[in-house]
Amino acid sequence: MVSRQARLQEDTYFRAMKLLQDNPSMTQRELSLALGISLGGVNYCLRALIEKGWVKMQNFGHSKNKIRHAYLLTPTGLAENAALTARFFKRKMQEYEGLRTEIEALQEELARQENIKRHQTAQ
Repeated sequence: MVSRQARLQEDTYFRAMKLLQDNPSMTQRELSLALGISLGGVNYCLRALIEKGWVKMQNFGHSKNKIRHAYLLTPTGLAENAALTARFFKRKMQEYEGLRTEIEALQEELARQENIKRHQTAQ
């Protein structure tokens, strides 16, 4: 069984890679806002993705702002992103099914309680 922390980390990797795939020139600050995590957390995440070889950082050589970077998914990163997407989807479907079952049970309980109240007030 995967720990809660490992799932959160994987979800963060998945979301960060999706954002970077769509917009490689996002700044760490923009990623921080989009992901809802601290700037330090984004820096840690990007370093881990780069270390794993899933993302590479490229400087904008002709930019006036020399600290601008692009974060590009590597071929390995694209493959891992597909695997992360599949795992994320499977996990979210399991959560959805669990919630759906819980909601149905609550609806049945409410209906039973309403029937009891109607029966009591009818007497």
